[in-house]
Amino acid sequence: QVQLVESGGGLVQAGGSLRLSCAASGNIFSVNAMGWYRQAPGKQREHVATITGSGTTNYADSVKGRFTISRDNAKNTVYLEMNRLKPEDTAVYYCDASLTKSATGPRFHYWGQGTQVTVSS
Repeated sequence: QVQLVESGGGLVQAGGSLRLSCAASGNIFSVNAMGWYRQAPGKQREHVATITGSGTTNYADSVKGRFTISRDNAKNTVYLEMNRLKPEDTAVYYCDASLTKSATGPRFHYWGQGTQVTVSS
């Protein structure tokens, strides 16, 4: 009864920007870390950025300085601001979240359905 819904993908020219959003909903007590991964055809899924519940961020070297991850805890939503996009950024972007469903229960991990980002030359 938990789902992550991504939005904001699309087609942009190199050098442009996009803002991805991912909202978690359902049986959630608390969302802990949230992050973004991406996968291009024929390649493994790779980490893009993460943000912990306390706000600590981590970025892949390939996007550091260009992408910014943030979150709105009241909305259980994570964002990825992507600037100065490159064709190499073309991929399906997946949201991921670590969350609890009760005060004392274990952490669960969920993935969104993915949103396509295409960057043209």
